[in-house]
Amino acid sequence: MTGGYNNKFLRVDLTNRKITEEAISDEMCRKYIGGSGFGIKILMDEVPADCDPLGPDNKVIFAIGPFTNTGAIEAGKHEVSCKSPQTGILAESDCGGTWGAMMKRTGYDAIILEGCADKPCYLWVTDTGVEIRDAAHLWGKDTIECDAAVVAETHEKAVVSTVGPAAEKGVLYCGVFCDGSESRSAGRAGCGTVMASKNVKAIAVYGKKKPEVHDREKLMASVREVTKTVIEKAAGLSKFGTGGGMIGGEKVGNIPIKNWSLGNFAGAEKISGQVETEKYLIKQYRCASCIIGCGRTSQVKEGKYASIVGAGPEYETLGLLGSNLMIDDMEAIHWANELCNRYGIDTMTTGTAIGFAMECYEKGLVTKEDLGVDLKWGDAEAMIEMIHQIGQKRGFGGEVLYAGVKRAAEIIGQGSEEFAVHVKGLEPACHDPRGFVSIGVGYATSNRGACHLQALSHIMEKEAAMPEIGYDAPLDRFVQEGKGEMVAKMQHIMTMCDSLKLCKFAISRGIYPRVCAEWLQYITGWDYTVDEFLLAGERLYNLKRLFNLRCGITAADDNLPPRLASWKRGTGGSPDSLPDLSIQLPEYYKFRDWDPQTGAPSLKKLQELDIAEYYFG
Repeated sequence: MTGGYNNKFLRVDLTNRKITEEAISDEMCRKYIGGSGFGIKILMDEVPADCDPLGPDNKVIFAIGPFTNTGAIEAGKHEVSCKSPQTGILAESDCGGTWGAMMKRTGYDAIILEGCADKPCYLWVTDTGVEIRDAAHLWGKDTIECDAAVVAETHEKAVVSTVGPAAEKGVLYCGVFCDGSESRSAGRAGCGTVMASKNVKAIAVYGKKKPEVHDREKLMASVREVTKTVIEKAAGLSKFGTGGGMIGGEKVGNIPIKNWSLGNFAGAEKISGQVETEKYLIKQYRCASCIIGCGRTSQVKEGKYASIVGAGPEYETLGLLGSNLMIDDMEAIHWANELCNRYGIDTMTTGTAIGFAMECYEKGLVTKEDLGVDLKWGDAEAMIEMIHQIGQKRGFGGEVLYAGVKRAAEIIGQGSEEFAVHVKGLEPACHDPRGFVSIGVGYATSNRGACHLQALSHIMEKEAAMPEIGYDAPLDRFVQEGKGEMVAKMQHIMTMCDSLKLCKFAISRGIYPRVCAEWLQYITGWDYTVDEFLLAGERLYNLKRLFNLRCGITAADDNLPPRLASWKRGTGGSPDSLPDLSIQLPEYYKFRDWDPQTGAPSLKKLQELDIAEYYFG
């Protein structure tokens, strides 16, 4: 058995209620690593590109990586992969919390859901057996209620991943949630909707198995060596959480304001992590093996938005349900965040969809009668009503916004496509390519749509250096040249984070690529180098691209929405900046050896990456 791995997949055929275990080879582990790497390998081999995402031919893969439960720090995440019902291309979403670590203790590296159950069910997975249990009594419960009910039925130390009622109703951007009221989620691109379409309400896991480690002494010595660096570099993140970035983000032009149209928001400080820490924080929350603790366990204790003790809003939620809607009421955002978590919907798409609807209303493209509410900028109560509409799949929210802004713009028309902010059907997070121009080519070429996490390139224009890929100092955030190549290199590193299941907050704060390569060597026993680390990331990124090409995308889809590509903010920290894809994209394609007309990798490139069998040409 390879150190760091269980060398085993669990496959659940829901149609036939058949459970099987599959051995995986050392070669499979080394080539595809784990996490999203295992996910894309299974999707490429087993899921027809033209399948209905909500049909029985789609599959949902839950996977962890070789760092999990070995003593490596910042390695508690898991990945959920499928074909997205929201975008029609690859869906992959990682999740923090404790579910992934507990899943690995059951003795599996991945759980594959296939087919469709004939009635609602949940899985009870342990290190001694697997059961498919009835879930009729759980159907309709919100994520927090379901979590508590399943724990009560299984084991007090079980960890549960569940979908909410919005997924059951077919809202297309539902996530898979774990850790109860702490609401960690694989929130993007509709993985929860696919899971619900298979009549699976939850997966509960509990076990005690531990992976082998080839050289634990060397691993722990390295962990001790980098721990101080991680703590020092993540001090602000630890103290204020991700929301600590709101104030600085507003100053440099990185947060969405009024559906990405403005450059300043006076209320940024009111909805910041600093205010969260001062007024609402109960304690820090840490995922498994985390020493940073960026999560917030918070509570609004009184008033009309009084909430349970649970997950405080993250940076993306504060931006997209706050500044994006011109709302500076922190307590209302807390309540909106809890509602989204309970319904099981993605706060980022939800906030973008509501902002889009607000602009449609402002421009007279929809009426109050259409909306069922006076949906004005800055109106927190109107936002909350629209969240209920989406979560319950009723009214305008349930008929127009339930599928995201791309489809909403197709329904409304009248020029609304000009301010529908998405790439390939997925709405962006709170990072603006007009503030950090590399985000432009990053969004355009991300394998799941507008996603900053697939490259995290703005850290290279802000504060980080990455000598392993040739950057000894941060780059100018407004310079276009060189960004295509830098983004491609960063995509390889972030793909490896998604496969190792290493937190991306760690990769620039001490657990650098060279450290990851060392840890892989100590854990697995492989003779592993930084070059192999980067090559594996490149292999997996190209494989994901090939899946999307099979799903129908071309180079023409590698673009940005008009609001981000050509609309200048006019004020703030980036008043006149625009990302220039005419410079960035050709540079990107050339570095990748992708055809600029089709967007497909060359056969030569795939041969170099040892995945020529998937050539698309």
